[in-house]
Amino acid sequence: MGQDILVVAEHLKGEIADVTFELLGKATELAGATGGSVGVALVGADMKGKASELGAAAKVYCVDHAGLSDFNPLTHGAALGTILDHVAPRLTLVANTSMGMDLAASTAVAKDLPLMAYALDVKVDGDAIVATSQLYGGKIYADSAATGASVIVSVLAGSFPADSGRTEGTPAIEDVAPPAGIDDAQVRFQALVEPEGGDVDITQHDILVAVGRGIGSEDNLPLAEELAAALGGAVCSSRPIVDSKWLPKTRQVGKSGLKVKPKAYLALGISGAPEHIEGMKDAELIIAVNTDETAPIFEFAHYGSTEDLFDLVPALTEKLK
Repeated sequence: MGQDILVVAEHLKGEIADVTFELLGKATELAGATGGSVGVALVGADMKGKASELGAAAKVYCVDHAGLSDFNPLTHGAALGTILDHVAPRLTLVANTSMGMDLAASTAVAKDLPLMAYALDVKVDGDAIVATSQLYGGKIYADSAATGASVIVSVLAGSFPADSGRTEGTPAIEDVAPPAGIDDAQVRFQALVEPEGGDVDITQHDILVAVGRGIGSEDNLPLAEELAAALGGAVCSSRPIVDSKWLPKTRQVGKSGLKVKPKAYLALGISGAPEHIEGMKDAELIIAVNTDETAPIFEFAHYGSTEDLFDLVPALTEKLK
């Protein structure tokens, strides 16, 4: 049985996604338990130059073909399959993103491998790979174990710190021949439609200033933005703010948004609906500001204040400048 860990690199527009480094950090930890090495599957066109960024890996397996320049679940899935056949890893880690789940599900079926999805953590327990998954909107955390020769696990973005996988090094590069039929795929890439505000990845910020209905109006958002700037963080929000189109979807924290694990999460005017709590409850430090002392957010906050945010925030921002 092979003991190597394979990380599937996710990239967009020629840049390696932060979630790849999250997976690399975890893979390095797991390789210590399995006694194997860490490899990266890098599928795309002209991406080999990015292998130098993947220093946490011992080897990068590259499938390079002009027809792989844009993501296509059929062609990229087939290419990943050729790498799996070549490497035969004990564990393959994939991001639980739209692209990652396309790859994980189809590859698991094609290769008849067990797949554990929506994982928040992965560990080795004897001969088993154990994944802790978040199910039913965060109401249940389930441990699943697989003892097969090879296992695929898809991991939720934000589950591990990206810096843990940003390691200097020079991984070996091995070319893997692309599968046949790439140019004849029945599914064709048409266009990439990017969401607004895609310049900010709130899952990678150590400090987040979150706003809810208590902010009052869109005109008051600069209060939060100035505080976030003073703290060196970013602004995010609860769902009502996004529904009102005051901030783009990329800033939404919660069940229908993003899961974040910052070092500090400052919640301004957020009541603490379960929808929102699910996305931020794992922050290292939660500070809530809400004039309603019965707001559910205080049940999860490490520190809280019932001061009016319109008095507290400007004073705090001024103090930090």
